Amino acid sequence: MTHRPTCADYVAWRTVTTRWRDDDAYGHLNNATYYELFDTAVNAHLYEATGVDVRALPQIGVVAETSCRYYRELGFPAPIETGLVVDKVGTSSVVYRIGLFQGDGDDAAAEGRFVHVYVDNTDPARPVAPVPDAIRAAVLPLLRHAAE
Repeated sequence: MTHRPTCADYVAWRTVTTRWRDDDAYGHLNNATYYELFDTAVNAHLYEATGVDVRALPQIGVVAETSCRYYRELGFPAPIETGLVVDKVGTSSVVYRIGLFQGDGDDAAAEGRFVHVYVDNTDPARPVAPVPDAIRAAVLPLLRHAAE
């Protein structure tokens, strides 16, 4: 059985507001919205921690892999807390985990895995490139062992 993440598993936090349109016909958060929340949690952290427009860097992170484990439903109108932690910082990639929490309780409602691979944004072929120094400095404090 997979460990169900708790608040203690994450380092950085952000509150996001749910919207009426986020719910699907069954009255819970649409699956695609979970992935939007993962993307927002990662990129908002990068913007704030680096102080730069990460889209304008010579090397940019493109999403190479995502996944989600669902533990319980989320939905409008309550806000969602996103927890962020980094599992690995490589030469050209960063592996994130994002927990989604809503309401009372310490257990995540869902957890996503999100992998950025950095590519050369100045070359139309976009070859793999090293993680930029500004990004590396922003994500190293989020490493799991740094939080323990």
